[in-house]
Amino acid sequence: MNARQLQIIQLVNERGSVSVSELSRITNVSEVTVRQDLNTLEKNSYLKRVHGSAVSMESDNVEARMQSRFSLKQSLAEYAAAQVHSGESVFIEGGSTNALLARHLANDDSITIITVSHYIAGLLKDSRCEVIVLGGLYQKSSESVVGPLTRSCIQQVHFQKAFIGIDGWHPETGFTGKNMLRSDIVNAVMAKDVETFALTDSSKFGLIHPYPLAPDKPFRHVISDQGLSPEYQHILERQEIRVHQVKEKITTG
Repeated sequence: MNARQLQIIQLVNERGSVSVSELSRITNVSEVTVRQDLNTLEKNSYLKRVHGSAVSMESDNVEARMQSRFSLKQSLAEYAAAQVHSGESVFIEGGSTNALLARHLANDDSITIITVSHYIAGLLKDSRCEVIVLGGLYQKSSESVVGPLTRSCIQQVHFQKAFIGIDGWHPETGFTGKNMLRSDIVNAVMAKDVETFALTDSSKFGLIHPYPLAPDKPFRHVISDQGLSPEYQHILERQEIRVHQVKEKITTG
């Protein structure tokens, strides 16, 4: 990936959507070159192309993303929920699979869910579980809070387990995120001495994004699907990360 493509990713993530013509002006290259860059970046899941613009993956509606590969995400969420025991407090970060996890835990009145996601908090408004929503700067694109205040809140609450969505993992970089502020919040959670789970489908493996996740204290678990390659699984296990490969449950009519 070249410096221009990195600049494009940063601009799109910051603004949510940027037109091809504006990217051409900012990067000082032709619109043809920009479109070629966008094709490459979309192919590698860094952004989406729509109607002459580039759109951040982060800016997609969470509900819409939840419908993509829904049965697989539902299977991952159900498995993750089984790792939570009665009476525990758990941190659930944003994202569509984590939202499904929250739904699975919603009716256990012995569980406390702590989240930075206002979307997840909204899903739980009629639930039996206890819900703690942390404060901070509201990031509209992700419907989550970020920043120093959120970091401070994380230091003030206690939980036994944390479920984190990731954007990428590669043998050369480890876990990475697309958004700097969200990655910073993940790292604040990872710094606590709790049982941490990376909850993600296998499409995120092999991808590299700009911001490191958990560089000092790695995840203890990865929950993913059977598409995770044996090579990647062995590398993770050599790093003393327990890999849980979940079979997708296909529901019929």
